[in-house]
Amino acid sequence: MHILDNHFHISPAGRNVEAAKEFERAGGTHLIIAHLPHKEHRIEKDRDHGPAFELTLSLAEGVRRGTGLSVFVTVGPYPVELIRLVEHMPLPDAVEIMKSGMETAANLVEEGRTIAIGEIGRPHFPVDSEILQASNEIMSYGMKLAAEVGCPVVLHTESATPEVFRELALMADASGLERGKVVKHFSTPFVDTDRNSGLFPSIVSSRRNIAEAISQGNRFLMETDYLDDLKRPGAVLGPATVPKRTKAFLGDSTFTEEDALKIHKDNPELVYGERFD
Repeated sequence: MHILDNHFHISPAGRNVEAAKEFERAGGTHLIIAHLPHKEHRIEKDRDHGPAFELTLSLAEGVRRGTGLSVFVTVGPYPVELIRLVEHMPLPDAVEIMKSGMETAANLVEEGRTIAIGEIGRPHFPVDSEILQASNEIMSYGMKLAAEVGCPVVLHTESATPEVFRELALMADASGLERGKVVKHFSTPFVDTDRNSGLFPSIVSSRRNIAEAISQGNRFLMETDYLDDLKRPGAVLGPATVPKRTKAFLGDSTFTEEDALKIHKDNPELVYGERFD
């Protein structure tokens, strides 16, 4: 059985490979490791994203060596990084650094080392209009680059209402990126395309969220958004959650075998253009 966690973080200071082993012991088979800022590599100038992304790639390689999992990686300039940058430089300079990070991320996709640009987007909390406008500009630039290199984007934003989904979909349209190549990370359980405007929801796999999602259809991905932060063990959800939830829902017939195959193999292959064998 294929079981994919679509959004999982690994930290040099966290459990690291041990967290991935917990996912594997629970029945997980495929893992997408998403970049988050590392304390070891602070972003101060346009060349700083490369070493930060390389650290995430090296952590993923450690998971490959230490487990039998199929491991994929997404990297991109984390949207909240913009706020830290403007604390010590003009906003236009900070925007250029973030855009440079998008370019570095796109190059890694072209090299075949990553499968998407992300997580990118805009802060998930209220910010002033200048920061919001700049964040949207940076996100649109990432979408444009993704369209050029033929990959998806993985979006970090505020909670997605139908109105937010529509706004993001229109941004993708303007950037030339297919709506189905926009993965809404930490998505609300909106599976109907009339509510998500054709974007692809990646849903945090609480029992309630997944039960609500599957009641609408099986066009979604499952994630934990596991943070690998020793100060917050099990946040957002623990490493074993997706395999355990999938098996439980198969056991009580909430999922059919077709649903599980669609969610964990067919959907990610469609979104990322990769084989999840």
